[in-house]
Amino acid sequence: MADEQLRQNKQGKVKKPINEVTKQKHSNTPKEKVVEKIKEIETQKEEIKSEQTIDEKKLEIKTEDETKETKKPEKQKVPKKTEVSVYGRSLPISLKDSVAIGKFIKGKKIERAIKDLEQVILKKKAVPMTGEMAHKKGKGMATGKYPVKASDNFIKLLKSLSANGINHSMNLESAIIYKIIPNKAPEQVHRFGGTKFKRTHVKIIAKEGKK
Repeated sequence: MADEQLRQNKQGKVKKPINEVTKQKHSNTPKEKVVEKIKEIETQKEEIKSEQTIDEKKLEIKTEDETKETKKPEKQKVPKKTEVSVYGRSLPISLKDSVAIGKFIKGKKIERAIKDLEQVILKKKAVPMTGEMAHKKGKGMATGKYPVKASDNFIKLLKSLSANGINHSMNLESAIIYKIIPNKAPEQVHRFGGTKFKRTHVKIIAKEGKK
């Protein structure tokens, strides 16, 4: 019996192998610490994601504001009109020529009037005038003249008149020159002399006619 007890005591005192000791140490480390570390990593990831989303939202807000600023204001719709006018102030033409051209183009379409005045500039068609001047060939015309400068100014006014009609969605095919009002403007005097320059105000009105 004594021999067996001694053997058991010796066996109890024998050191365990190194692998078993390391296993016990690892088994002794609490799992809670590992779980806590995992949770900390996840929280850090979530914080980074939240910061990124906040930055993205800020960028979206900035881009929306920039787009609002860059957006051009919508053009206001121009009301439709059946009558348009144009006004030329202090034109360098004589009142007599403007009255004659007004009678010459009154009742015509804008395009037709422009073509006739172009023929006047080329001296292929004369403008009927009253007074003592040379006779010109033409039906129902005793005397006439080629007012080139006045015709050029009237063509510019008629082109702007047609542009006004297009802007106000006017039917230019049926539009007729309804009225021409020439008025004498204040004469301009030369700075170093007594020469005077002719100046005339001209208003042209076009109106839609029946088809």
